Amino acid sequence: MTTEPYAIEGLKNVLYIDLTNQTYSIVERQDLYEKYLGGIGVATNLMLEEYVDGTGPLDPEMPVILSTGPLSGVYPTCTKTVALFRSPLNGELGESYAGGHLAMSMRHAGYETIVIRGASRYPVYVAIHDDRVTFRDASSIWHLSSAIDVGQVLRRVEPGAGRRSIIRIGPAGERGVTYSSVNVDTYRHFGRLGLGTVFGAKKLKALLITGNQEIKSPEHAEYRKMYKTLYETIVKTGLMEKYHNLGTSENILVLNELKGLPTKNLQATSIEGVEQISGENFAEKYLIRRVSCAGCPIGCVHVAMLKRPFSKAHEYETLNISYDFELIYALGSNLGVTDPEAVLELIDACEKTGVDIISMGVVLAWATEMQQREKISTEETMGLNLSWGDKASYLRAIDLIVQAPNDFYSALGKGVDYASKKFGGEDFAIRLGGLEIPGYHTGLGNVLGLTVGARHSHLDSAGYSADLKSFNHPISDEQIVDYIIDEEDRRSILNCMVACLFARNVYTYENIIEALRCIGIEKTEEDLKELGRDIFRKKYELKKKFGFKFEDLRIPKRFFEISSTTGKLEEDRVRRAIELYRQKRGV
Repeated sequence: MTTEPYAIEGLKNVLYIDLTNQTYSIVERQDLYEKYLGGIGVATNLMLEEYVDGTGPLDPEMPVILSTGPLSGVYPTCTKTVALFRSPLNGELGESYAGGHLAMSMRHAGYETIVIRGASRYPVYVAIHDDRVTFRDASSIWHLSSAIDVGQVLRRVEPGAGRRSIIRIGPAGERGVTYSSVNVDTYRHFGRLGLGTVFGAKKLKALLITGNQEIKSPEHAEYRKMYKTLYETIVKTGLMEKYHNLGTSENILVLNELKGLPTKNLQATSIEGVEQISGENFAEKYLIRRVSCAGCPIGCVHVAMLKRPFSKAHEYETLNISYDFELIYALGSNLGVTDPEAVLELIDACEKTGVDIISMGVVLAWATEMQQREKISTEETMGLNLSWGDKASYLRAIDLIVQAPNDFYSALGKGVDYASKKFGGEDFAIRLGGLEIPGYHTGLGNVLGLTVGARHSHLDSAGYSADLKSFNHPISDEQIVDYIIDEEDRRSILNCMVACLFARNVYTYENIIEALRCIGIEKTEEDLKELGRDIFRKKYELKKKFGFKFEDLRIPKRFFEISSTTGKLEEDRVRRAIELYRQKRGV
């Protein structure tokens, strides 16, 4: 069987947007797509083309790149868009992924990739309707108190319902909090590493995309058969059931039992009363609906309803708040909060201001321990007494961090690495590579993966999975290093597609090869593996251009003081693993 190369009108197009001059152009980059397929492969190469040595994260010349993949809109769960930028939080490679409608909307508008250059002189939002790109004054929505409200406003004034994506920032991005997020279609986000801060520096309040081009399925039986195989694997086997049923919040009880759930700024790895903030309890008492990204049958976005009084006259507002494992960890166990409604209120406050919730949770936990150790006083906190489990003090602190009324809160808005260097407490500032940690303290694999990963994210390599394998069947440190390297390369391929990583066990090398073949792209397993290695090398090339050095890596003492799922770590052991990784990678 032979197939014609799969194509839609505008395929392989890169849309270049210049905010400084309010101009745009469209360039076809067949060369990049033939070699790098899409997603992170294309974005990384475009960033290497665009980046000028010495350009800072918030300089107008520093680009933002959004890219989709060849399977987007063609196969189920290939729903993500990658954003590539330079992180204002740690100065390194900013790489983030979001679902929602964005990938679908970009393809319907005829664009595989969008490159945003320059900075506007005044607040703008950019409306993309097919081949029309319009720069609109956003002064009237620049100071809205909620990122959610921005979407509601733009939905009223811009056409394209059904095929439209609206990505936007909140007040934190406007004010330069370095871990600000970009809200994508209300319930999804470019969360980590500060893309919202970059948008704010560019005076870009929002990007709205809609299009009317059709994405036509290849008209042959092999494609339909492959689609059915993938779809039924997703919905009729147990591989994805977890994500639909309880979502990632299922991990709360598991990690608590395994003593791997960071608690009270990683002073412990389990918390009493955890049942109240478990995925099971949220599902039983608060879950009202599940939401899917466009083109996904799973429904992994779990939305809770919270009824909250706003006056003594029995008057209430009803909030719809999405939750998952990382959010419950960051604003629950890590802050000593075991009241589920308090966790939801804290999530809602962060969503409205537009911050990365993992970073905010770690920042607040560090500040709490600093105050308890009397390293800071109520003079720095402006009268606020931070204490574990105190929802009211944390809600107030979130507002103050965004407002930055003094040096202390301004420092908190620059992340825990910056704040701890300024005020002390570096040994218990739980960050790796300058990035606040996610909700795992499982052992060597996790710490190693977070330290050496291209963006210091658990999504680079899922090092915690290596730890859990080691927990059940002890493996050597070299095997852990090999696992992380193999997983990094595999995820680079998934992020070229751009497939949701929840479906990583559905999109095996074999299935990716067949899925690509059915749309006219021929690749072997070795082709894909070499591509994964090539992308890794290029990402590390970017990291080094941005200033990364292995010699600068510092691991806070807290990681060696508190026992993990697989036991206490020794710093020498971690250092040896880092060196082994470096040798094997040739970096």
